[in-house]
Amino acid sequence: MLTEYVERILKARVYDVAIETPLDNMPRLSERLNNTLWLKREDLQPVFSFKLRGAYNRMTHLSDEERQQGVVAASAGNHAQGVALSAKKMGISALIVMPKTTPAIKVEAVKAYGAEIALRGNSYDDAYTYALEVAKQQGRIFIHPYDDPEVIAGQGTIAMEIMRQHPDSIDAIFVPVGGGGLLAGVSAYIKAFWPEIKVIGVEPDDAACLKAALEKNERVVLEQVGLFADGTAVRQIGVEPFRIAKETVDEVITVDSDELCAAIMDIFDDTRSIAEPSGALAVAGAKKYIAREGITGKHLVTIDSGANINFDRLRHVAERAELGERREVLFSTIIAEHQGSFQRFCKTLGDKAITEFNYRYADDSDAHVFVGMRVNGGNDEREALFSSLDEEGYQWTDLSDNEMAKLHVRYMVGGHAPQVKNEQLYRFEFPERPGALLRFLTKMGQRWNISLFHYRNHGAAYGRVLVGVQVNNDEQNDFIQFLSELGYNYWLETDNPAYQLFLR
Repeated sequence: MLTEYVERILKARVYDVAIETPLDNMPRLSERLNNTLWLKREDLQPVFSFKLRGAYNRMTHLSDEERQQGVVAASAGNHAQGVALSAKKMGISALIVMPKTTPAIKVEAVKAYGAEIALRGNSYDDAYTYALEVAKQQGRIFIHPYDDPEVIAGQGTIAMEIMRQHPDSIDAIFVPVGGGGLLAGVSAYIKAFWPEIKVIGVEPDDAACLKAALEKNERVVLEQVGLFADGTAVRQIGVEPFRIAKETVDEVITVDSDELCAAIMDIFDDTRSIAEPSGALAVAGAKKYIAREGITGKHLVTIDSGANINFDRLRHVAERAELGERREVLFSTIIAEHQGSFQRFCKTLGDKAITEFNYRYADDSDAHVFVGMRVNGGNDEREALFSSLDEEGYQWTDLSDNEMAKLHVRYMVGGHAPQVKNEQLYRFEFPERPGALLRFLTKMGQRWNISLFHYRNHGAAYGRVLVGVQVNNDEQNDFIQFLSELGYNYWLETDNPAYQLFLR
């Protein structure tokens, strides 16, 4: 079976439209993880994804009659672009069926290649079902995104390039998994010649159709799949990919969304390119494998399978990357509601970098504070933080793995506080360095009570901070003097309608 696929891969026609992508070293991540990591840059393909290889190779095998009938494909986006570009190159009519949830950047890219588009359903499976109906009704040839020998062979040319580009020993190759076409092509070629190289599939934990199939030794249909890694949001592994995977794949690793965000950041740090979530699967899997096995000095190849990500999704990626890297801890704590308690709490935290701080006065007893802090990525600093809180008598709750807290609560801390008297609202720019908050509180002393505090790290030179302070009329001049001595940029926002509507 492997010999058959090696022959198909060697004969595959992909370079009419695809390029041989580089295999780049990842120096920063390699140094951090004490292993040498390599990144196969399929994000550099003309359609910013590896899918072009398999689509074009399959379509070169169409007969003249089939070319006249045209083609139809179902895809979450990357295969769609591959089919659309291939059809344009070959002068073939193409209809692409995509889920309604497909990122706009992928839909627009397919349109740019001149293909007809139909948006159907909320998942790949919905689009797939409709595409098969179209194929039957219109006589178009269905180009499968992964469950086709010629598609698999086209994707397998990636493995051929990897081994030519890295003639020295490779310990493992990490491959993203959706329907399994890429994994099947890569593993078939690698295991035919280098059975000692581990081939490891990587899936999102909310769309792990191959892992589920291997555990039951049969293809299963997942009840639902997550959509963050939309390029691999497939409910059932392909028939042919599963047959190959059972023989050639060493294991499958699953990663969560936060780990994907961290991997996107790693790829950016080393290449200044931005992978889509599915494109970062292999890097996330390699990191998890290294941590689990405790290995050092190994050569590990990862495949960056695509870069088709909506720009507005980067906001979410940036916010979750530090959590995925375990370099941010989120927690809530309770402090006494009286002057000076806020300062005492910040002294307990020391000079650690605070990423977020949310507080709103509720009553005269206790104050609940939502805090984000940057840590070194291990458990030692995290444990030391909570130990210091214990020593000072603070009650705390670790929210780092609390999905509701990460998605919603961190943005909802606040509300009206009509019982707060003489409150003035100021917006500040704090220098983005450790100690800036403590300096603010130290200079303020215990002269005025803070009734609202909101800070988020934005990765800029200055942190944006919103502060509510209770200042009596006879203290106004003293407070203005304090602001002047502080030296931070500030704006009075007490008359801001957003404050009046939601916080006053």
